[in-house]
Parts: sequence; C-alpha cells; structure tokens
Amino acid sequence: MALEGIKAKMQQLRVEADSSSEKVEQLTAKVKTLEQENLAKEQEITSLTHKNQTLEADVEKLVSGHSDLKKQLDDTGHHGSQNEALQRKLQILEEEAEEADKNMRETNDKFRQADVKAGHYERKVQALENARDQWEQKYEEMSKKYAQVKKELEDFQLEIGNM
Repeated sequence: MALEGIKAKMQQLRVEADSSSEKVEQLTAKVKTLEQENLAKEQEITSLTHKNQTLEADVEKLVSGHSDLKKQLDDTGHHGSQNEALQRKLQILEEEAEEADKNMRETNDKFRQADVKAGHYERKVQALENARDQWEQKYEEMSKKYAQVKKELEDFQLEIGNM
C-alpha cells in the first residue's frame, strides 16, 4: 500500500516536472519574441532620431535661406521684377519651412510613441524573465523532490527485498 502511494507521488512529481519544463520552454520562446520586437523598436527609434536630426537641419537651412531672401528683398525693394521673384522665393521657402516643421512634429510624435512602446516591451520582457526564473526554480525544486522520493522508493524496495 505504501509502495503504491510512493509510486503515485513519483508519477505526480514527474507530471509536475514535465509541466514545469514545458512552461519554461514557452516562456523562453516568448522572451525571445519580445526581445526581437524590442530590437525592432529600438532600430525604429534610431531611424526616427536620425530623420528628426535631418529635418531639424533642413529647417535651419530653410530659416537661414528665408532670412537671406528677406534681407535681399529689403535691400532691393526698388527693383520691381526682382522684388516679385524674391517674393515668390520667399513664399516657397516659407511653405517648405512649414512642411519641414510639420514633418519634424510628426517624427517627434512617432519617436515618443516608439519610445513608450520600447519601454513597455522592456517591462514585459523583464516580467517574463522573472516568471521564467520562478518556473526554473520550481523545476529544480521538483527535480530534487523527485530524486529524494526515488531514493526513498529504492531504499524501501531494498528493505522489502531484505525481508
């Protein structure tokens, strides 16, 4: 009767150990997936940062060109046709500056969103790694219990064999 109880307990420990092992494998795969997603988000952040810097440089060039044209416009106010040409250039530069500013704001918004997502995925990865560590610890404990119960069974079988 005690032998059957020990065998049942060993079988239960085997099932729990197998279940824990499967859970660890699932969590490890999920961590890898999240790490890949996190890497992709970090690359997107880097790309958006570069695009943002480029747009800021373009805005500076446009503002500088705008200032130069405005100064030329003021200096050559008495030349009618030249004045009209400069006015058109000024209008175009102002439109380009507005477009560049709009693009920069959109890029900044995307950058912030990507940064928030990256932070979220980092927290998610950390939580999954903690869960995986707990399952691994539980698996080790179950393995030790299994080994202990197995030893007790062997000792019990030896005692029964010696009777």
